[in-house]
Amino acid sequence: MYLQSTLTSFLLPPLLLALLALAGGLLAWRGRRFGGALAVAAALLLLVLATPLCAGLLYASLEREIRPGEAVPATTAVPGAIIILAGEAAWSRDAPGVGPLTLERMRAGAALHRATGLPLLVSGGPLGRGDPPIAALMAASLAADFGVETRWQEDRSADTRQNALFSAALLRREGIGAAWLVTHAWHMPRSQEAFTRAGLPTLAAPVRLDRLPRWEAREFMPRPDRLAQSWYALREWAGRLVYALRDGGTAAP
Repeated sequence: MYLQSTLTSFLLPPLLLALLALAGGLLAWRGRRFGGALAVAAALLLLVLATPLCAGLLYASLEREIRPGEAVPATTAVPGAIIILAGEAAWSRDAPGVGPLTLERMRAGAALHRATGLPLLVSGGPLGRGDPPIAALMAASLAADFGVETRWQEDRSADTRQNALFSAALLRREGIGAAWLVTHAWHMPRSQEAFTRAGLPTLAAPVRLDRLPRWEAREFMPRPDRLAQSWYALREWAGRLVYALRDGGTAAP
């Protein structure tokens, strides 16, 4: 998992653009005219990705595919569980806990559980060597903070693909042929693709469908949180490209 996260950091902005800007600056210093152009282009693109407008458009490119409540792929199976995918952990001096993204997903999953009565599955393995599985942190928080019990913990997965593979296998052993899937809206298309390839139809229960960007002056002002949103969106598109290349664009039946 460490190698995967390191490669992701190098292949996506902002680190990729920072390295390109540095390389361009060094080339310009050595008298290569195109080096300066490369540095300026990388810096400008970094600023563009940090604007609310760009981040919003990138999110919209993912979220437009979501059909809340519709099974992907189509199936006659009735959902028999709710799957909540882990996001990130929050680290303190005392003990690790669930991070903000994970907490949002848990809140949505708990609400869906109360509305449907379906049992919960939380999915997420250790984020690092020696760390507790994030699924265990989620189950503890769901019980303590939301008064909701978790039926199953999938605590081995290191990424979205493994979330799907291990969760689908667990639910099939329980005789469950479809499930609600809870994750952020920008993460939903890739997640449903992964579960489709794992052979489990899912119904989207997206967290926080973002509003479409508005063509206002403030939408063009760079902000660090919007750069983070652009990073998440670009990572999703990169992940979907990897799925298509690795699996030949075909999904499991």
